Amino acid sequence: AKGSQFNCLCEYGLKIGLGFQVADDILDVCASSEHLGKTAGKDTKRGKATYPAVLGLEKSRQLAAKLADEAVAALEPFGKKAESLRKLAMALLERTR
Repeated sequence: AKGSQFNCLCEYGLKIGLGFQVADDILDVCASSEHLGKTAGKDTKRGKATYPAVLGLEKSRQLAAKLADEAVAALEPFGKKAESLRKLAMALLERTR
């Protein structure tokens, strides 16, 4: 990848990584242990500073959506070649586990 393409991919990686963490924090609050396949509410019990704890649930959802949109925007220079990466970013918003 050229320098500018590399920077775009780095931006994508940062946005999708942070978005994944925000989505994981939201699921820890909203989903059941059975649904998650792991213990739900663990972060709250441990007093961790999660996104929902700091921002609230609605703002955390908005942040996850914003990060997914920004990840997709970072892929613009790649056109159709990056379609699978776009789908991955949007799947973060629909993640249930």
